[in-house]
Amino acid sequence: MRISELSRHSGVSVTTIKYYLREGLLQPGRQTAATQAEYDGRHLRRLRLIRALTGVRGLSVSTTREVLDALAEHAGDTHRVLGLALGSLRLDDEPAEKTPEGAEVAALVQELGWDVHESAPARATLAETMSSLRSLGVPLDRHTLLPYARLAERTATLDLDQLDGLTDPLETAERALLLTVLLEPALMALRRMAQENESARRHPS
Repeated sequence: MRISELSRHSGVSVTTIKYYLREGLLQPGRQTAATQAEYDGRHLRRLRLIRALTGVRGLSVSTTREVLDALAEHAGDTHRVLGLALGSLRLDDEPAEKTPEGAEVAALVQELGWDVHESAPARATLAETMSSLRSLGVPLDRHTLLPYARLAERTATLDLDQLDGLTDPLETAERALLLTVLLEPALMALRRMAQENESARRHPS
């Protein structure tokens, strides 16, 4: 397909596609004339992933390039591809800062038997949340979090079930990113609705 068709199929403007080409995020097409090139499905899938990384995850162009390079390096490792696309793995694999809450998160992960990298940003997020809640007088420990973690396990199974059958690393990364990030507001809405329903059950008017 020509660049205009690539733009139409991807929803990305020709100007932006040319910018991605200049910045090295998108590989050049097959040259057919001095000022023309042809693009294929691979370009379309990569372009959709670029759009997801910059638009959905909000990454900068330079960080997106780093993620794409890392994805290409680990294309045969689906677990790492998903981790890099979703941001659950850091590019530098630097361990999180050690704090009392961080140690408690580590104990929770161990109790659950989960395989979660030490540098996973979610570890730090969970530790920071625990610290913030405790500073506000809300005691939150790993025993309180354990049943929530079990619910999260079931959600993760449903998430990954939707990726079964995908073989292209770029398509897998894009689908995982969209399902995870864009589905989160819906999951939060369901939680709020369930809370309202439970409140009505416990406190009938």
